[in-house]
Amino acid sequence: MNQKILRLAAAGLLGMILCGSSLPAYAAPAWTLPSEGVQMENTAKQAYIYKEMYGRFHPAASSAKPAVFEAPDGWTYTRYSQDGLVLEELTNPEGSGNRTVLQLHGGGYIGPLHNGYRNQGVRQAVLSNARDTYMVNYRLAPRHTYPAALDDAMTAYRFMLKKGYKPENIIVFGDSAGGNLALALSAKLKEEKLPQPALLILDSPWMTLETESPSRKESVKRDLVLGEINPGMFHEINHPTYAKGMNLSDPHLSPVYGDLTGFPPMLIQAGGYELFLDDGMKLAKKAAADNVKVTLTVYPGMSHDFALCLPELQDSIDSFAEIRDFINLNMKP
Repeated sequence: MNQKILRLAAAGLLGMILCGSSLPAYAAPAWTLPSEGVQMENTAKQAYIYKEMYGRFHPAASSAKPAVFEAPDGWTYTRYSQDGLVLEELTNPEGSGNRTVLQLHGGGYIGPLHNGYRNQGVRQAVLSNARDTYMVNYRLAPRHTYPAALDDAMTAYRFMLKKGYKPENIIVFGDSAGGNLALALSAKLKEEKLPQPALLILDSPWMTLETESPSRKESVKRDLVLGEINPGMFHEINHPTYAKGMNLSDPHLSPVYGDLTGFPPMLIQAGGYELFLDDGMKLAKKAAADNVKVTLTVYPGMSHDFALCLPELQDSIDSFAEIRDFINLNMKP
């Protein structure tokens, strides 16, 4: 890992590399899906995204420290350890006991769970109408390489089963590296003959740790979240430390090359301008070939992980509505 990333880690700023937030979660009331979001024509939208993202990826030295997370009024937020793994739980008193969320966050396998993901956990709970949401603060590279994150995801899933959650009620959300981890989790469950979750919701999934594809080359400048605007994470995805020298096409690291037969229905969302566009398209093609029910939606002009980073945009609102509808279509109330 280069010295810039090491300095960020030492300063405790690594969690801000990919769309972190210095704001608390929605204090009161809980988040609800807006009827509409910020709309603008493409040129103005790209300028807006650039300004928002540049400020996050190049913060001033005096930037405020992240605030303490606050759950919405009436919700509970618990942070605890389970078999050495740090888990964070959100409980939505109005959610259904027949819906449970497992969130596997992104961040290139080097970025930790931060307030941006906790806020996203609130949105995921609302969209899923889930009572309980578990967010996995898995171990990070470069200190902890493959299979550390996968082992932690398995520990979390086993913990949920042990607590009595039915697998057919579990919805796994994974964005970016979390999407990679979600597929790796399903592959491991299949290998160990454990029941699969109900659904996989994959936002901008990093489906192969290989570094060559047309979208990886064509979107270096126009991906305003993961491209060259974000030098730390851009370097990481081109030199993935989680792989620890393994063959990058190994299905354990690039699950799109594995056998997806028997995997849950999956929704894949990708931005038309993102580096991982080809990853999402390749996954959709492979899932369909392996008889997995799959939906792929490409949001034109959007960068990587746009719904996490820019939830106020109309494109993000549309993606949230699609997630809600996909879950309701494929699960019992």
